[in-house]
Amino acid sequence: MTAASNRYPTAEYRARDAAHHMHPFTDTGELNREGARVITSARGVWLTDSEGKQYLDGMAGLWCSQVGHGREEIVEAVEKQMRELDYYNTFFKTTHPPVVELADKLASIAPDNFNRVFFCSSGSEANDTVFRMVRTYWDLMGKPEKKAIIGRWNGYHGSTLAGTSLGGMTAMHGQGDLPVPGVHHVAQPYWFGEGAAMDPGEFGIWAARELERKIDELGEGAVAAFIAEPIQGAGGVIIPPDTYWPEIMRICRERDILLVADEVICGFGRLGRWFGSQYYGIEPDLMPIAKGVSSGYLPIGGVMVSDRVADAFIEKGGEFFHGYTYSGHPACCAAALANLEIMQREKLVERVADDIGPYLQKKWIALGDHPLVGEARMVGLVGALELVPDKGAPATRFAPVGEVGTLARDISFDNGLVMRAVRDSMIISPPLVLTHEEADELVERAEKTLDETYSALKKQGRIAA
Repeated sequence: MTAASNRYPTAEYRARDAAHHMHPFTDTGELNREGARVITSARGVWLTDSEGKQYLDGMAGLWCSQVGHGREEIVEAVEKQMRELDYYNTFFKTTHPPVVELADKLASIAPDNFNRVFFCSSGSEANDTVFRMVRTYWDLMGKPEKKAIIGRWNGYHGSTLAGTSLGGMTAMHGQGDLPVPGVHHVAQPYWFGEGAAMDPGEFGIWAARELERKIDELGEGAVAAFIAEPIQGAGGVIIPPDTYWPEIMRICRERDILLVADEVICGFGRLGRWFGSQYYGIEPDLMPIAKGVSSGYLPIGGVMVSDRVADAFIEKGGEFFHGYTYSGHPACCAAALANLEIMQREKLVERVADDIGPYLQKKWIALGDHPLVGEARMVGLVGALELVPDKGAPATRFAPVGEVGTLARDISFDNGLVMRAVRDSMIISPPLVLTHEEADELVERAEKTLDETYSALKKQGRIAA
């Protein structure tokens, strides 16, 4: 891609941003001293900043831009909807055409036992909804003692009160005295980081049975649900061994515990199926969704509700005292409908499974030969590179954790590639419309980033020469 011209006063935007804007997941003081990157436009898989520099969007925005940036038909669908009905709520026995059409569309692409959806505006709100829905379900079933919800350490389910609690990010728990009572956590299926002393299959069984041990500790009659992402995204693209999910399903079914598969990142084609649950053969009771449902064009999320759970609310529930001002916002629904129509027409889910997914995977896995990489892993279009100080001893780690990942992330931006750093892992999740040529460019820039990071670390004496 050729560089665009500079049309924006970067220094002015940075100063105004520093004066008035508090960013998410950011050290505001540090950012204000450095100055924010100002992104001004985007097309396809490319972003342009206020200086005219272009970047390959290796993170699909924030795991969400499935169909790429600048799709005019989504813009037109939103404009048309806003001219007809800009906004109305779905409270007070009221509905509107786009929310009906989107609910119907989602039911048609979801697994057969999912026929209803509760709408909200984000994945965080979706998981807050899950929290209340799970506990209310067991109240309706005459088992009010079933209140405990189990998540995984290093899992991520949003940054709201319930979402942070359900997730297992200890740094987040440290701000706000979380998790809330009744939420517990078990080991993650992170073979490279925590289980390399075992065979992967053996480790997968062990990690799954940590859930069983926690249930025994709490008492089966007290446990309401287990929540987990098919693949942990923000935790570092943690891909579980093949033995993990079948054992988790056995435990939940035998113990009569609801299984919640958080599809906020894995859903809508990311793994080469409509939902990550389908990739792994998981049969969940609830599926939080967001991100890819609209490709990020407008904020919308929801919870796909299985017949088992929905029937209890319909037959026993009365009023469910829960909802959001923007649940099923007409314009957001229109954006999601247009997005899903593009995905179906262009067969993007199938393309991830059969074309661009395998193409990029082969090249990404080959980066595992780099002297800085301890493991390269990828499923569909989501992958990670684990950076280690000694390739011959992959169990070793950089200290302090995260410094090298941040260094590599910044170098990657300098090289015109957006990669995310999680601890000392480099993460990608590009748009599903990525071409073969763009995949080649992504890997070339990633390799250049590895080379330059490696050289910088050698100069610092942090790895062997």
